[in-house]
Amino acid sequence: MGTARSTRRSLSSEMLAFRDKEIVLDTDCTLTYIGKLLKVTGHFVVLADADVHDHKESSSMNEKYLLDSKRYGIRSNRKSVHIRLDRVVSYSLLEDVMDY
Repeated sequence: MGTARSTRRSLSSEMLAFRDKEIVLDTDCTLTYIGKLLKVTGHFVVLADADVHDHKESSSMNEKYLLDSKRYGIRSNRKSVHIRLDRVVSYSLLEDVMDY
């Protein structure tokens, strides 16, 4: 249990370098989150002006959706959202999404 806690704490510290920036969170399910990083707690990542995107229910491919969000702006559907930290698989700045 101590290992999981220290891993969450390390991930929290690393993610905080992106505070107040637009980020993309990939999760271990079909949801992708795009929004402005507000804070990271021991158990949650909090985004503001966020888009919660279920790529399983969308006809657009996830990468195309991310590129459109980068080009045209985030289509927010939440003022804020709390994402469980243990569900996050990867994260990056929205500006780092590369065109292909």
